[in-house]
Amino acid sequence: MKGATMQKFKYTAKNTTGSQVSGSVNATSEAEAVNQLQKQSLTVLMVKPEGSSLWSFKLFGGGDPRPHAKSEDMVLFTRQMATMISAGIPLLEALEVQAEQVSDKGFRVAIRRIVDRVRSGSDLSAALADYPKIFKPIFLNMIRAGEASGQLDEILLRLAEYQEASVALRREIKAAMTYPVISLSLITGITLFLMVGILPKFKQIFDNLMSSNPKASLPGLTKFMLSLSLAMRDHFLVGSLALIGLTVAIVLYVRTGPGEWQWDWLKLRIPVFGSLFSKVAMSRFSRTFATLIRSGVPILGALEIVAGTAGNRIVADAVMEAKESVRQGNTLAEPLARSGVFPPMVTRMISIGEKSGAMEGLLVKISEFYDQQVSATVESLTSLIEPLMIGVMGVMVGSIVLSVFLPILKLQQLVSR
Repeated sequence: MKGATMQKFKYTAKNTTGSQVSGSVNATSEAEAVNQLQKQSLTVLMVKPEGSSLWSFKLFGGGDPRPHAKSEDMVLFTRQMATMISAGIPLLEALEVQAEQVSDKGFRVAIRRIVDRVRSGSDLSAALADYPKIFKPIFLNMIRAGEASGQLDEILLRLAEYQEASVALRREIKAAMTYPVISLSLITGITLFLMVGILPKFKQIFDNLMSSNPKASLPGLTKFMLSLSLAMRDHFLVGSLALIGLTVAIVLYVRTGPGEWQWDWLKLRIPVFGSLFSKVAMSRFSRTFATLIRSGVPILGALEIVAGTAGNRIVADAVMEAKESVRQGNTLAEPLARSGVFPPMVTRMISIGEKSGAMEGLLVKISEFYDQQVSATVESLTSLIEPLMIGVMGVMVGSIVLSVFLPILKLQQLVSR
C-alpha cells in the first residue's frame, strides 16, 4: 500500500506439529503479519508490534464466581471466535476480546484464566480442558484436531453450527414437553382443590337428604368419590409426604446404573413420546458423528465421544459395542443393526457410507432427515396433546360434578313418584 511503512511484529504461534514457535515478521500492519504467518500453516496465538507490552487481566482471588456457561453463551462464544480467527485476528487477541464482552461473570472468569494459560504457552485445548463442565469432550477433541491440522477457524465454525443445531433441537423438545407438563399440573391442582376442598362439604347435605327419604340411597359413583375425597382430606399430609418420598426414591434410583438403563429403555418405548425420543437420539448421534469425522477426529475416538453425548444409555451401549467391533476390524453398520435401537434406514446408509467412503455426507443427510422428523413430531404432538388434556380434564372434573348432582336427581325422581 502506497505510503505504508514496514515495521517489525513479534509473534507467538503453533506449527502443524503442535509445537509453539516465536519470532518476528516485517509487515505494514498486524493483519498483514497474521496473513503472512497463516500462509506458513501457523496457528497465530499473538501478534504485537515490537516494543509493546502484552495486555493482561488482573484476577481477584477469592471473589470470583464459579466458572460456568449457558448453552446460548457457548454458541455465541464459538461463533464469534470462528469469525474473528477467520478474519485474521490472533487467537490470544480473540480470547481477550471475548473476555471483555462476555456478559456472564462465571464464563468471563473461565475465559480470563484460559487467556493466561494460552499466553504462558499452553495449547488452547489444554487450557479449555481445565473446565470440563463448560467445554465438553466433543469441543475439546475438535479443538485438538483443529490445532493439529492448522484449521482452527474452520473447526470453530463447524462447532458453532453443531452447537446451534443442538440448541435448536433442545428448544423444540422443551416446547413439546412444556405444554403437557403445565396442563397436567393445572388439571391435578384443580382436581385436588375439588376433591379436598369442595366435595367433602357435601357429605352433611347428602346425609340430610338421604335421611329425609328412607328409600333413597347414594349412587355408587357418589359413594366412591365421597369416600375418596374424605380419605384424601383426612390423610392429605401423610399422602403428600408419601408422594414426595416416592418421587425422591424414583429420582435416586434412576441415577443408579440399572435405574438409568431402565429409564432410558422406557423413554424409547413409552407411547406417544417414545417415537420423539428415538428420533432425537438418531439426530444427535448422526450430527455429532458427522461433525467429528469431518473435523479429522479418529473414528474410534469419535465413537467414544458420540456414546458419551448420546443422551440415552441404550443408544450409548449400542455405540460402544459398535466401537469394539470397529476396533477388531469389523464394520460399523452390522453391530448397530444388531442392537435393534437404530432404524434400518440409518444402518443401511452407514453401511453404504463405509463402502463408498462418503460416511460424513450420509450422516449429515441422516441428521437433516431426523431434524425434520423431530419438528414434524413436535407439531403433531402439540395438536394431539391439547384435545387429549381437555378430555382428561373433562373426565376428572365431570366425574366430580356427576357425583354431586346424581343424588339430587335421584331424590327428585323419588319425590315425583
